[in-house]
Amino acid sequence: MKNILNAIFLCFLALSSIAQSKKQKNDALLSDLDTLFNRILKDQVAAGFSVAVVKGDEVIYSKGFGYRDVENKKPVTPNTLFAIGSSSKAFTGSLLGLLRRDGKLTFEDKAVSLLPQLHFFNEEMNSQIILRDLMAHRTGLSRYDFSWLLFNTANRDSIIARVKYMKPSAAVREKWFYNNFMYLAQGMIVERLTGKSWEQNIKEKFFIPLEMNRSNTDIKVFKQDSDAALPYTVVKGNEIKKVDYYNINGMGPAGSINSSANDMANWLKVWVSGGFFKKKEILPTDYVREAASSQMVMSADLPAAHDDIFLANYGLGWMIGSYRGHYLVEHGGNINGFSANVAFFPSDQLGIVVLSNQNGSQVPAVVRNSIVDRLLNLKAIDWNGEAIAKTRAGMQVNKGVKSAPVLNTKPSHPLQDYVGSFENPAYGIIKITFEKNDLYTMLSDEKVVLKHMHYDVFDPKSIDKNGVVDTAQSNLMFNFSSGIDGKIQGVGIFLDGSDKPVMFDFKPEAKILSLKELQKYTGEYVLGQATVKIYIKGNTLMVFVPGQPEYETIASEADTFSLKALKGFSVKFNIDAEKQVNSVSFIQPNGAFKAVKKK
Repeated sequence: MKNILNAIFLCFLALSSIAQSKKQKNDALLSDLDTLFNRILKDQVAAGFSVAVVKGDEVIYSKGFGYRDVENKKPVTPNTLFAIGSSSKAFTGSLLGLLRRDGKLTFEDKAVSLLPQLHFFNEEMNSQIILRDLMAHRTGLSRYDFSWLLFNTANRDSIIARVKYMKPSAAVREKWFYNNFMYLAQGMIVERLTGKSWEQNIKEKFFIPLEMNRSNTDIKVFKQDSDAALPYTVVKGNEIKKVDYYNINGMGPAGSINSSANDMANWLKVWVSGGFFKKKEILPTDYVREAASSQMVMSADLPAAHDDIFLANYGLGWMIGSYRGHYLVEHGGNINGFSANVAFFPSDQLGIVVLSNQNGSQVPAVVRNSIVDRLLNLKAIDWNGEAIAKTRAGMQVNKGVKSAPVLNTKPSHPLQDYVGSFENPAYGIIKITFEKNDLYTMLSDEKVVLKHMHYDVFDPKSIDKNGVVDTAQSNLMFNFSSGIDGKIQGVGIFLDGSDKPVMFDFKPEAKILSLKELQKYTGEYVLGQATVKIYIKGNTLMVFVPGQPEYETIASEADTFSLKALKGFSVKFNIDAEKQVNSVSFIQPNGAFKAVKKK
């Protein structure tokens, strides 16, 4: 018995010695990281960031740098909450992996069958697009991000309804296009099949079993947390400026998770282990392997600045690459004032998460790569120096991209004539108001002033809490256009990298008229050889031209009605001296045509 106990004791000592040796080796490899990360913090003009490194089933490094609140000098810790943005997509895709395991769906099911509210631009897309296409961004739809960024709503049905009006940029599976709406659709499929919200599913399937006790999906809970990071951006190249939080609730499944480095380390343990956390299955191993494998080529990504970094493919909620001879699976996340990167190396059982409170930041990638080079014994690359050079080059390029105003020009109309609502069904409604001699509108949750640039072009400018207008030129010029009647009929805005402006058509404010008021417009009107009939159906004034369908109208201005189904078409009733209708003018893009009322 004594010999057996001695053997067990010696075994324990040996294992402890091995574990201690591994720890010492990792500590040695990471020994200079604190100094490097503080330098990155300064060089990248970052407010703060937190890091966690997973090796196998252990967290071998976990720290915070800089400030979560710059003004009050509150430091970042490994438990500080950050918005992780699109790094949330792997969570949403994983919910579908669980539903597939349970036999509730397959990834080859038609998307529109799984979600009846979802409709694509044409029937060909409706019949071809399957769930896997949504997960791998291969529907042929480009980003359309401004649709939800500028026209946000908590109503997911309202947002997903816009997909029907989004014109594809390529055929299904022909080209990779990142599209957040497709991850919203996945979240809605989860809601439909489980009877629970996406938020409830994320909490029950992942946050609770993974002990991610700091994590949430609610912007209000996030903001009220005692250890939450504030969002920041960099202006003038070297000034850290606080920005507003963005409430992504409607598009939540595409990117509304808020988490800490320590919590995200538990999520990474699942992927490094092939689906397990503390020996309990969280995700099916076959799903983990599939999600972390190439499903679509993102781009022809050949070696460039570094000959051992290449490949750009997409899995299911993850991006796939080759990093210096090692298989890399990662996904970034960017939302107003925050940037993140969550990555793992399956063959090396290594996982890294970097969360920062800096808008569009290079910090997550710089920090991640610096860690990987050390832990995998690779020749160190000065990623921080490369990022500095890239920023400087970008600043030089951006100096010449602004348009110069044409001097001594003025709007074609009084400013009050630009007031009204303008609609694009793939985006939403822009409502323009007139206050204190200026035009205003709401973009997302921000009120902006439209400052005249030249002719009918206006520049939307931010206003700070003190009422000071931003002097920098924006990238969203509003270009108004007029109809043949001289009235403002629409506004064009370059959105989502489009080569043509996205048109928002004037949307007449519907006026409610009584049946008695409508009655005076009814009758028969002679237009050339045809007789046009105008009558009431229900509570609506209808127009019928022989050989055409009947048209429903919307009362807009005095004695004027827009044809609901035809853009740019309206009818204006002409009133004589005795206040009786004697004729009607049909106003359309190719002219105005008068029809006399039969007596």
